[in-house]
Amino acid sequence: MDLSNLPDVEFASKDVDTILSDLISGYEQAYLQQTGESKTLYPGDPIRIWLYSQALREFQLRTLIDASAKQNLLKYAKGDYLDNKGAPWVTRLAATKATVPEKFILSAPQSTNQTIPAGTRVSPGNNIYFQVTSAIAVPSGTTEISTTLECTAAGSQGNGFTPGQINILVDPLPWIASVTNTDTSGGGADIEDDESLRERIWLAPESFSVAGPSGAYEFFAKQYSAAVMDVKVSSPSAGTLDIRVLLQNGEIPDNDFLAGLKSYLSDDTKRPLTDNVTVNAPEAVNYDIILTYYISTDNSTSEATIQANVNAAIESYELWQKSAIGRSINPSKLISLIMAVGAKRVDLSSPVYTAIETTQIAVVNVTSVIYGGLEDD
Repeated sequence: MDLSNLPDVEFASKDVDTILSDLISGYEQAYLQQTGESKTLYPGDPIRIWLYSQALREFQLRTLIDASAKQNLLKYAKGDYLDNKGAPWVTRLAATKATVPEKFILSAPQSTNQTIPAGTRVSPGNNIYFQVTSAIAVPSGTTEISTTLECTAAGSQGNGFTPGQINILVDPLPWIASVTNTDTSGGGADIEDDESLRERIWLAPESFSVAGPSGAYEFFAKQYSAAVMDVKVSSPSAGTLDIRVLLQNGEIPDNDFLAGLKSYLSDDTKRPLTDNVTVNAPEAVNYDIILTYYISTDNSTSEATIQANVNAAIESYELWQKSAIGRSINPSKLISLIMAVGAKRVDLSSPVYTAIETTQIAVVNVTSVIYGGLEDD
């Protein structure tokens, strides 16, 4: 069972018409008891108008009561209320900094040992910086040296710079000719959002067991970093665990991240002694998007807007498809998203429905989208 299956609850009725009806009925009954005369408050009666203003005040009060009471329930709690709900077992994960492997290329081999000082920065531009965290010794005769740099700011803004993009040496060294990243930067994450924290609180009881349930490994993997979005745990053989991890926005973790997570999960306080833990990235299964779509002539005045929305819907589908391990390739989802933003018809050649393994994710390879023009109904 998960939180989405729990029934919705309401601590105070918030129907303003019912509130007004109760106030009018109460006034008419009280008037009869006090005077012995019947009185009907018709629309436009000054007293009825005043009662309506009180009904609105009571509606606001009931809304506040309902919202406040719901902060005591995990399904509804937000912000600081959710933080308090998770204490003392779970705390919100702080933002983490992206890292990137970087190569420093020397202008010529040096006759003496040199040092790249801690704090030396490189950048891809746009006021984003990666820095050397500890001084790096450069032996004499070396022509290049590689290391891992860390973004100066925590958060996801340091992710996604592909090889060669981080190539500006911000703090020049006279014997360094150029710098370049040799892999895509990643691992940065913003402070944990409410939905992720809510899920970890829900999973927290799994961590109380010492028997090694899959839910416990899922809990601890998500506790390792706010960058972790999805975890799948399987046991291909007795005593062996295969843990697959996916990062935010469908990013596949690099080897450094996987090694750190494996070390974290292998701690004796988390891993039963009989468990052999392996931590791997999900295997990418490629698919293509090839389609032609049409817009109804009735919507000709919105043609440009619908075209832009269709492109956005396709990007949304690509992200949705790669945001969960083991999520089957589902063309029906793609068609529904495109139709929802105004397309009249979608002629889809690819993808076709494809079930994938619980150790895989679906990643788009080629996207070919053709607008077929306006079409009569």
